[in-house]
Amino acid sequence: MAVDIHWICGNYSLGWHCHEWQQLPFVAIDTEFMRINTFYPLAGLIQIGDGISAYLIDPLTINNWQPLAALLENPAVTKVLHACSEDLEVLRRLTGSLPIPLFDTQLAAAYLNLGFSMGYSRLVRAVLNIELSKGETRSNWLQRPLSEMQISYAIEDAAYLAEVYMRLRSRLSDNKYAWVLEDGAELVSSLRREVNPYEVYCDAKLAWKLSRSQLVVLRELCAWREQQARARDLPRNRIIYERSLWLMATYRPDNLVALGKIACIHQCTLHQDGQALLDLIKHAGSVSMDQWPLAVSKPLPVDAAVLIKQLRALGQAEAQRLKIAPELMLRKKILEVLVKSGYPSGPYKLPDMLRGWRRELMGQALLDGLATVGK
Repeated sequence: MAVDIHWICGNYSLGWHCHEWQQLPFVAIDTEFMRINTFYPLAGLIQIGDGISAYLIDPLTINNWQPLAALLENPAVTKVLHACSEDLEVLRRLTGSLPIPLFDTQLAAAYLNLGFSMGYSRLVRAVLNIELSKGETRSNWLQRPLSEMQISYAIEDAAYLAEVYMRLRSRLSDNKYAWVLEDGAELVSSLRREVNPYEVYCDAKLAWKLSRSQLVVLRELCAWREQQARARDLPRNRIIYERSLWLMATYRPDNLVALGKIACIHQCTLHQDGQALLDLIKHAGSVSMDQWPLAVSKPLPVDAAVLIKQLRALGQAEAQRLKIAPELMLRKKILEVLVKSGYPSGPYKLPDMLRGWRRELMGQALLDGLATVGK
């Protein structure tokens, strides 16, 4: 594919091109970034494709991202990305904005039953019959100058993504196209919902084993780790391991010697944060009972797996009728929350996370299926 290649370096150039892109029906967007020892991704390159040209935006030369934010928020321009959860983090970190409407080509491929969770190279091969080299995926995108291999790789991503979009869009029915955009809007909405540091403990793997008084401690410790990871721009496990937090909530050490016996606590952590952790544990012990969190629900018993399998089969049958990838229909987490709402004898309640077209098509069928269990 022969495409024009343009470098965008500096605020003026970005502003001018974003103004031009505002007139287009769609733009294809990809990002290259580094995220090894940081909490937030570090943008190394932004690629834009319009079906004719490929544009490479150097984020190291730009400090005014308002024009790109305006483009992302323009509802008249469809933003095309592939498997984009991390790309969205990069864009949000740079611009403070997220793309609407969002068309994820990985989702579109699943709605066309080409495959579920398809990698970009595989999708390009399936749709365009072109083999891509992925050798630069993990290279250093913050280095300057970028290598010729990196530049070639980045150009291909921008150029072919636009072509893939046009091919997929022409094959999607109006309903399926709307569903792709609906799923994209849900992904964006989920990223807009800020994670409350004081709710992180609910997702700790072994939280269900703790008493309510122990959960107070875990809540404080998990919130502290989340806040410190953001403030220091470090991965959570570089602050402290979740397993260590659980052990601290379980045994509640009250001095540095006892804290040092907790598994996976490094000496540097003890030196830098030991007293702060002890203070948190002590504070949690003074929280009144009416402020204790509710117990975290236990994992479903093994017997419930049979029920979840039956519900998944209902979704798979509907997916087959619609000719979409079966994995698109009902996520395991949705089914688990549904079953937990009334297991073993009901009544059951549809979870809030079952939304949109899935709720309309499958909501009552799931409840009917649960109502017939054991009858």
